[in-house]
Amino acid sequence: MADDEASATPDAPAGPPVCPRHPDRPSYVRCQRCGRPACPECQRQAAVGIQCVDCVKEAARQAPRVTTVLGGSMRAGRPVVTFTIIGMCVVSFLLQLVPGLGWTDRWLFWPAGGATEPWRFLTVAFLHSTGMLLHIAFNMYALYITGQFLEPLLGRVRFAVLCALSAIGGSVGFLLFAGLPGPFGVSWMQGTVGASGMVFGLFGAMLPVLRRLGRSAGPILVLLAINGVLGFVVPSIAWQAHLGGLVTGLAVGSAFAFAPRRAQGLIGVAAPAGMLVILVLAAIVKYESMLGAALAALSY
Repeated sequence: MADDEASATPDAPAGPPVCPRHPDRPSYVRCQRCGRPACPECQRQAAVGIQCVDCVKEAARQAPRVTTVLGGSMRAGRPVVTFTIIGMCVVSFLLQLVPGLGWTDRWLFWPAGGATEPWRFLTVAFLHSTGMLLHIAFNMYALYITGQFLEPLLGRVRFAVLCALSAIGGSVGFLLFAGLPGPFGVSWMQGTVGASGMVFGLFGAMLPVLRRLGRSAGPILVLLAINGVLGFVVPSIAWQAHLGGLVTGLAVGSAFAFAPRRAQGLIGVAAPAGMLVILVLAAIVKYESMLGAALAALSY
């Protein structure tokens, strides 16, 4: 009698698990969160076990934003913005030393030139005197000290904005004294270089921040007093730029420091934007007054 039973076909052996992101790679390690295989490239060390890169990203999106008392994003590690600005200043200084390049003349600030080349209000902060190494050395050290303190508290974005506004404020301060009679005035054609406006802006911002934290601002006030005296004793110091940067940093820093907790995000945007508008308007009014004076002189 014929055997009518069909012979059973054994199941094909299952292949090794593969990474969903890289199907060509066998992956025997599974994510502790979702259970999917993860190849070595997609594995991330977690507090307990291994997680895949997708789960790590999802956890980061769902994690609450941790901020400082001033509303800056809490970050570990070195002050990236501070070191970046220092690096840019050092590279720019080396380019100033290249014969025939004309790097200094291309980016320095002079009151008359700022009317047609407004980028000079900012780029001047990355130039320094090539005949006095102490100039760049002091500014970079001061930037390092203040940046180590302010950048973690304010967050990278707001600290970068503070630096830029302080630099512009220093140039505007220098501009406002252009053409004035007496010892306080400067020539419309007088050039200036240096990150001092930016540095003094950071000093100014530290005053309200220290007050907000309940710490003494005595050392900063002493430093400002000494530099204020030097500005009138040493003729090569552009104290007008120091003053402009100081006022700008003090105003923006006060807004950052004393903003109510619920309004820190809004004020963090509105205060710098408002300060930029003020600086631009101050420069426009000054240039219009210069133009008016020039036209009046031609009419005689």
